[in-house]
Amino acid sequence: MTHSNTTPETNKTSEPLTWHDGDMPYSTAFGDHFYCQTDGRLECGHVFHAGNGLPDRWQSAEPFTIGELGFGTGLNACETWRRWKEHHQPGGHLHFISFELYPMQANEIDRALSRWPEIDAERKALVAQWPQAPSGIVTVALDAQTTLSVVCGDAFTNLSASPHSFDAWFLDGFAPSKNSDMWSAELMQVVFDHTVPGGSFATYAAAGFVRRNLIAAGYALERRPGFAGKREMLCGIRSA
Repeated sequence: MTHSNTTPETNKTSEPLTWHDGDMPYSTAFGDHFYCQTDGRLECGHVFHAGNGLPDRWQSAEPFTIGELGFGTGLNACETWRRWKEHHQPGGHLHFISFELYPMQANEIDRALSRWPEIDAERKALVAQWPQAPSGIVTVALDAQTTLSVVCGDAFTNLSASPHSFDAWFLDGFAPSKNSDMWSAELMQVVFDHTVPGGSFATYAAAGFVRRNLIAAGYALERRPGFAGKREMLCGIRSA
């Protein structure tokens, strides 16, 4: 693992947490749970994987880069790594890059993810390499075919400066009603601009202003049924 302090001026201390139902983290800063109360791991598959055409798009040996807004507990990263190991082709490499304002501590990640035995191996590997004071860009070599980078600080500032282009996006900030900055027209435009032609996004969110911002950014947008009875989710493609 390498750990570089590239943007210390934008780093924040960990946000205050409380715990509901034993091990479900709740952000007191944003007034929202970190993941779906029904089953966040299954929601990851329904929304972010299926919404981005994964794992089918992993059938080539080309490098694949996923961007995420909101690392949170690391649940999406761990579940994606688990499925990547099952489905990727020899020679393929996954770079999962997440943008997070308030990185959690290792013990908080461990507690939050311990409810899912399906990702025990991934949770333990992540926690073992997580720095004591995450800041800047935290880069973890999860295995020979998988790299995780967590960019700590303001998402708009850091993504605007990012040299990376992304094949797929997981838009997983706190609910638009709780954290509208994570869904702003300006940030959605930067997300689009850092998406490769033919690249995609998916999100559990379906608020009208989020939908309008994604369309205005340039995505060809699709509405699909949401997870666990939620009426809608959004996904889309950058056609050019």
